[in-house]
Amino acid sequence: MKSFHLFIFLFPISILLTSCIRFSSPTQTLIKASSTVHLEDKSSNWLFARGDLGMGVSTETGLPDELNGTTVWTYEIQGGGIPVVAGNKVYQFGYYGSGEKVEESLTCLDIESGELIWDRRRQDFISDIVYDRYGVGSACVDRETGNVFFQTSPGLLAGFSPDGSLLWERSLMEEFARLTFPNGRTGGPCVDEDLVILHAITANWGTNGPARDRFYAFDKITGELVWTSTPGTTPQDSSFAPLVFEDLEDGRRVFYSGTGCGHVVCVDARTGQPLWRFKMSHGGVNAGVVLHQDLVIAVHGKENIDSSKIGRMVGIRKPHKLPVLGEPILELGPEDEAWRNEELESFTSSPVLYKDRVYTSVKTGELFCNDARTGGTIWVVKLAPDQIHAAPTWADGKLYIPMFDGHVYVVEDVGNHGKILNKIDLGHACLAAPAIAQGKILIQAKNKLYCFGNSISPKPFRSAEPFNSDKTGEIKSLQIVPSEFSLSAGKKVKFRVFALDSSGRRIKQLGDGLTWEKWIPPSAKVRAELDGNLTVVGPGSLHALPSAKLSAGAVQVSYEGLTAVTRGRILPALPYREDFQDGYTLNQIASDGISFSYPPLPWLGARMRWQVQDLGGERVAGNTLDRVLFQRAINFVGSWKDSDYIVEMDAKVDGNRRIKSTIGVINQRYIFALVGNANTLQVVSNYDRFERSVPFPIEANIWYRIKTQIDLQDDGSGLIRAKAWPREEPEPDEWSLEEIHTKPHRQGAAGIYALSPQSKKKVYFDNLNIYKKP
Repeated sequence: MKSFHLFIFLFPISILLTSCIRFSSPTQTLIKASSTVHLEDKSSNWLFARGDLGMGVSTETGLPDELNGTTVWTYEIQGGGIPVVAGNKVYQFGYYGSGEKVEESLTCLDIESGELIWDRRRQDFISDIVYDRYGVGSACVDRETGNVFFQTSPGLLAGFSPDGSLLWERSLMEEFARLTFPNGRTGGPCVDEDLVILHAITANWGTNGPARDRFYAFDKITGELVWTSTPGTTPQDSSFAPLVFEDLEDGRRVFYSGTGCGHVVCVDARTGQPLWRFKMSHGGVNAGVVLHQDLVIAVHGKENIDSSKIGRMVGIRKPHKLPVLGEPILELGPEDEAWRNEELESFTSSPVLYKDRVYTSVKTGELFCNDARTGGTIWVVKLAPDQIHAAPTWADGKLYIPMFDGHVYVVEDVGNHGKILNKIDLGHACLAAPAIAQGKILIQAKNKLYCFGNSISPKPFRSAEPFNSDKTGEIKSLQIVPSEFSLSAGKKVKFRVFALDSSGRRIKQLGDGLTWEKWIPPSAKVRAELDGNLTVVGPGSLHALPSAKLSAGAVQVSYEGLTAVTRGRILPALPYREDFQDGYTLNQIASDGISFSYPPLPWLGARMRWQVQDLGGERVAGNTLDRVLFQRAINFVGSWKDSDYIVEMDAKVDGNRRIKSTIGVINQRYIFALVGNANTLQVVSNYDRFERSVPFPIEANIWYRIKTQIDLQDDGSGLIRAKAWPREEPEPDEWSLEEIHTKPHRQGAAGIYALSPQSKKKVYFDNLNIYKKP
């Protein structure tokens, strides 16, 4: 594998100020820095959404100036994602079908013929996605193994071998409380060294309970979580901004990305340590960044933090000194801007960097060419009425640019202007940048994947040399894997502990000399320990006995004066019952003056949304109405691998005839709810995919009991059942709701669901009971 180094020096800037471009002087003297970008030595792969250079640039040559008449093949797959290419294989994240039949897929095609090699499909569940906004993301390929990874819209993260064998799978929604949004902007993971890294907004448990745009790194071989990073603040929007990596002279490897809280952040790629952040906008930063010498160049399409103007491109100076382990994140500000240009508004379209020029397709359909050194606009060419998501790709001296109106342009930069060489109409919206590899230009339109180019035979995929850490450095810190876990009763988790040097590289795996203890952080508001047997010395493990109770907590390992912490949840064997009678001291005071206790710590995202309180002489759980952000609650209490169980619960809604809220349970990826305003008993997985309801009169301030189960049928379908009745009455023999789902969910975590529109009226529940079907 070859690499090249960019040596960065401070250069003088002198240019007349305009109303749109602003420059600032550096406040520090920069030292020489270097960045390393990996090239594939013309092996013609496209392993990540932004290409191997991370900047939307391909090293391919001999590509056509005109796409007309160069179609090699098309393939009927819907979506808005960027394909990736490894040797003779194209991997595309997209979807098939419509309505209830929608399935997202990782599809593997032959790059020469477009013929299907294999596909692996997954259904949506409990997401907010509307209007078939699926497949808006990208897979990625590991340059060492050829393994491919992708994330579905509801947050299933999976790894596959090149032949389609499943390596591992995680459910980010049911394990880390990953949130979904109607826009469907899913993005995708990337592989760097030994890690699969992605980011998403999560509202997990404990210190990770508040909603944040977090980065997660998983071991690419085992799928175990290696680290979690929270570099930003409260998000205002989701973000699917891609990551761009860089090697620093001190040996550290970092990445840069936009976040849902309006920041551009820099994070240590090996440890997850947040290094710096720069606040750009009041909304999410969805476009990727590009790196040019000492600058991180970023663009956004939301309101600026210092003016009401929408959109801006900024050249951010990289700090010359970064925090070391244990030091807080750096807050960069306007003084760290080298320049800004307020002509550009690009919400989700990532810029492309080639040499000293930045190319961006903006919201209003123009293609901008800007000087990367000064931010000045060199030329602009109008291409289409508007643009969303899609972005240019640079290759062979040309820019290939799909647009939202379905046209694809080929534009040449001829110096002082952009020359349109070709325009072709694909007839459907384009939401992704092209992938260019193996002499082919791959473009996803909303209805199908197009392959343009020539018919040369693909070069075989050549595995890169495995990443090897320096084994001789001084040990500066420890890393426990997994860094977070969920453990079912009767199971055991084995910990691996690595010694890291100052650059975050793994020196060796430790065994002898380790000491372990259950640990409660001094700042913990809920002091809790894991109900499991922990190794005291040597290689670590935690064993949850079959009788283990629901619990959560942390484990600390020590080695030669250094410590590291992992945290986890223990999920009890079924049956599990919660009636809030034992272990709750109402020593907290809510904003409405009610005394309360926090709900069980292991319930995902529950602490901010529920409070245990007294109501009419009973101890129950009621939802919080402090913030409209939490008007809806989806809180998982079990394992995502559970199946064949029944969920019962007592539920009550506050309100009156004009406004009532909704309360229910989650069973195997179906929400069963008493919808107060509609007076219905409803089952839903995704409102546009599977939703059924029956009339059921719901009175405010009356306790009802809900009972739900899913029965798989011999023909592969599922019988979805629910019943509800006033709690004081006997259980009816008949089910209130019985529906067939032709492709049922076969597993999933149990949980609680609630919706108080505009946080107006409360809901309550009690006597949650989850047990195996007889």
